[in-house]
Amino acid sequence: MFLSNRGFNGILNGRISTRTGAVFVVQTRRCGSLRGVNVLGRIALIAGEGMLPVSIAKQLSEQGDAPVLYNLRHDFEELRAFACEVVDIQKPNLGAAIKSMKELGVDRIIMAGRVPKSLMFKPALLDFTSQKFLAGLLFRDDHSLLGAIVDFFEKQGFKVINYKDIVPQLVAHEGFIAGREPSESELEDVKYGVEICSRLVPLSFGQSVVVNKGAVIAVEAIEGTDKMILRAGELTKGGVVAKLMRLDQDERYDIPTVGPQTLENMAGAGLTCLAVHAGHTMIMDFDKFEEIAKREKISVIGVVG
Repeated sequence: MFLSNRGFNGILNGRISTRTGAVFVVQTRRCGSLRGVNVLGRIALIAGEGMLPVSIAKQLSEQGDAPVLYNLRHDFEELRAFACEVVDIQKPNLGAAIKSMKELGVDRIIMAGRVPKSLMFKPALLDFTSQKFLAGLLFRDDHSLLGAIVDFFEKQGFKVINYKDIVPQLVAHEGFIAGREPSESELEDVKYGVEICSRLVPLSFGQSVVVNKGAVIAVEAIEGTDKMILRAGELTKGGVVAKLMRLDQDERYDIPTVGPQTLENMAGAGLTCLAVHAGHTMIMDFDKFEEIAKREKISVIGVVG
């Protein structure tokens, strides 16, 4: 992984490890500056975009186990205060990542947040280890790809942790969640959307769909939920979003998430109801999420897939 310094200030200090050829740069903040933090920093958090990595890092820090952050985000300002060490990644490099983790004493890994799957179509950005890893995959759907990454890490001696156990308060429950109660027509569209999703997710796509008046308007593919919502808004006004997780999905990675931005996008697209998989979806920043649902009169419910 290509790692670089993006200008840490203030709280980051101490050791800077630089590899020849700018393979990676590590900046370290003394763990003792956070009260009660485990100075070993033995959990690695591989953090993509979104709010989930922030919630996980904050919880770990409060538990006294601040993680070593492997940053895949454009901006890690929110995360750096909760990390024991920060490794900033710009290009996927599994070989350098494994070596770095072993050098930093990591024995457990958490993978959370959005990482563009399109990276695997850009081999020039990948190191030899990553290219070899991808070349050995029979299938490259989300389920197969992420499962193979977990298997790869575990064969290197690391344990991949289920982050739902770390932040269980974020998991959606069944029934009414926020906003207003759904209408009868919305419930009919939700029922149909859940049926469609339940048939598609075993194929490793279609985690979310938009349905309006009994018609499927949009199906989520590689672009992700937010872009699917915006695309649906160009095709129709009104409709529901149904979002499910594949039931045999390994919950150590890729648990569906929604948050305030999901509802903002729905409001902009004219969509009126969000149905999420109860027990298998994480809701970010619930207070703000609830506020937006009320303001935009969007119904949010938890359903059983």
